[in-house]
Amino acid sequence: MNFKEQYTKKIVPELMKTLGFKNQMQVPKIEKVVLNVGLSKGLKDATFIDTVESTLTRITGQKPIKTKAKKSISNFKIRQGMIIGMKVTLRGKRMYDFIEKLIKVTLPRVRDFRGLDWKILDHKGNLNLGIKEHISFPEIRSDEIEKLHGLEVAIVTSAKNREDAKALFSALGFPFKTDNK
Repeated sequence: MNFKEQYTKKIVPELMKTLGFKNQMQVPKIEKVVLNVGLSKGLKDATFIDTVESTLTRITGQKPIKTKAKKSISNFKIRQGMIIGMKVTLRGKRMYDFIEKLIKVTLPRVRDFRGLDWKILDHKGNLNLGIKEHISFPEIRSDEIEKLHGLEVAIVTSAKNREDAKALFSALGFPFKTDNK
């Protein structure tokens, strides 16, 4: 059974009982996953930009969008139109495959991982997670890496508040710390 089927057949009825919803359309669901990498270290280095693009493509199976600076900022040595980051938005099957891989493979491989903190949920119920080293993903082999970079994962939900999002992410199997609920 894949992750999407597990969500619709097991998690939705369970959340309807625990949250007291009468209609299954009220149950919060994951709308999209956005992966973002800032290129602060390698703004002038073209090989770093290519490395980030290839790693994001391998991790997500989708080509990233290059984000450009909207205006010049002299203190950061950024000119208007420079590539300052890359992002990928996942929806549908790729989104569920990525979330399953994140929960079951990637997070356990993160160095010194002791569980996610509840503070990474914002007031609207979205989860924002920062990963310092991209080598924790199974698609990236550590012997072929020149430079390490981090990435940000934003999981956007349809939850109305933090409590609904806590119930959703707990039911999905995200490894949260149990001591500070």
